[in-house]
Amino acid sequence: MIEQKRSGCPINLTLEVVGDKWSLLIVRDMMFGNRRHFRELLTKSEEGISSNILADRLKTLLDQGIVTWADDPSHKQKGIYSLSEQGIELLPVLAQMAGWGFKYLDVTEELGIRAKLLSEGGPRMWAEFMDELRETHLGIRRKRKAGPSVGERLQAAYEKVVARKAKQG
Repeated sequence: MIEQKRSGCPINLTLEVVGDKWSLLIVRDMMFGNRRHFRELLTKSEEGISSNILADRLKTLLDQGIVTWADDPSHKQKGIYSLSEQGIELLPVLAQMAGWGFKYLDVTEELGIRAKLLSEGGPRMWAEFMDELRETHLGIRRKRKAGPSVGERLQAAYEKVVARKAKQG
């Protein structure tokens, strides 16, 4: 049986793949949290995804070629998820969504700092971060720049806000 699509509109077709509540959050956690194992994706997401929903969304992301799965060489009974090139190329979409949310919604400072920095950094920063993700997820070596990577800068900014807020009580 041939699956019937609602339309050939690229926005519609994209939403049919990643338009549910969880799929982009899984991709986000893989990009920004370097969460690559099922258990990490299940337990370390702020939104609290259930295991059956996570399994279902990972299957969809695998079927659509957005993520891949392989045996984890460090643990015989685990698998490791990686973003494919398709998944990595969702970064500008997530950066734009995050920037919009930072501008118009009541986000927390600690969870909004990455959005602020990505918005300010624009396409040049996104391209650099995508190269970092290609190295991590696809094994494609990149030219290293002096100083911390984009991922390290985003994480450091987040940790700085968390530490300051903890100090303030």
